[in-house]
Amino acid sequence: MEANSDVIIIGGGLAGLTAAIHLSKSGLKVILIEKNEYPKHKVCGEYISNEVLPYLEALELKISDLKPSKINNLEFSDANGKIISTQLPLGGFGISRFVLDHYLFEKAKENGCQILQDSAIDIQFIDDEFTISTSNNFKLKSKIVLAAFGKRSNLDQKLNRDFIQKKSYWLAVKAHYSGEFKNDRVALHNFEGGYCGVSTVENNIINICYLVNYNTFKKHNTIEELQSKIMYKNPNLKAIFENSKLLFDKPLTISQISFEKKTAVENHILMIGDTAGLIHPLCGNGMAMAIHSAKIASELCIDFLENKFNSRIEMEEKYRREWNFNFKNRFLTGRILSRILKNDKLTAVLMQLLILFPFILPKIIQKTHGKPIILKL
Repeated sequence: MEANSDVIIIGGGLAGLTAAIHLSKSGLKVILIEKNEYPKHKVCGEYISNEVLPYLEALELKISDLKPSKINNLEFSDANGKIISTQLPLGGFGISRFVLDHYLFEKAKENGCQILQDSAIDIQFIDDEFTISTSNNFKLKSKIVLAAFGKRSNLDQKLNRDFIQKKSYWLAVKAHYSGEFKNDRVALHNFEGGYCGVSTVENNIINICYLVNYNTFKKHNTIEELQSKIMYKNPNLKAIFENSKLLFDKPLTISQISFEKKTAVENHILMIGDTAGLIHPLCGNGMAMAIHSAKIASELCIDFLENKFNSRIEMEEKYRREWNFNFKNRFLTGRILSRILKNDKLTAVLMQLLILFPFILPKIIQKTHGKPIILKL
């Protein structure tokens, strides 16, 4: 079966759904390919910076209707539990991917976007047109393809992307809990071999999501053993886990998480969200960046289809520039922080500096966050 559209989006996560809403709201014919059904839990920190709110409101997305938690403060501790706190410059909100993605999915459908539950297995670009083949034998054609298929996909192999050839050493674990945790804060607690984010989402649910390297994880038989023998050495994490009740049957996990550099354009495909680059979760801003990248790509797609560029190459080059301008320094800050936190001595020095000069921490946060995002009119 064949179908044509103006834009095909591969992947229905946060970036893909946001782009689908933006583009379909602009009157374009959009097909979004997503293999999973909604709603669905995902491994994610589930904290979003308020920088995206003006843009979401311009798309007529009423996030407040989802009753997110309002987050204004950050707690940060080293592996021994020494803790410091600060206000977040812009603040943010906590919302589960289970609720948010399903809400965006329904909005995309309302806008006329066609959602195809399927998997893209091949992408060809011939004579200035894309042809997407799916596992259910669809042949889809379009002028533009946005890739929003996440952290790692078989399509990365098909496109022979550089990062996919390199071994990854990280595992992520996430679950929801009931218990007591202040709604107005997000916590980042370090432990040997990783770091853990804690915040609330809607309905006072506590989201705990942590990243651990394989060398630490493989020393223990279970997630529970890792938590009790390694993570509990940080008394802040010990108190949180011991006073919380797991709401999932078991925690969700994803492996082979890569923080290697990725390219924003591959074979004329515009990469958005984690497909374009994955920032360390310790920066707490991956969801906002995914939304922002969808905005940038969507605006350029509209301009391209309205013949405002002299060529496709010109449009692609502008996307690269926009992506680097908005995100390159954030990724650099994330990599630097990750290297520091993996070294106990450097972490101790950083903590001393932050204790002596507390104004430094908000400045570090600003380096990984952006200004409020406004929709281009």
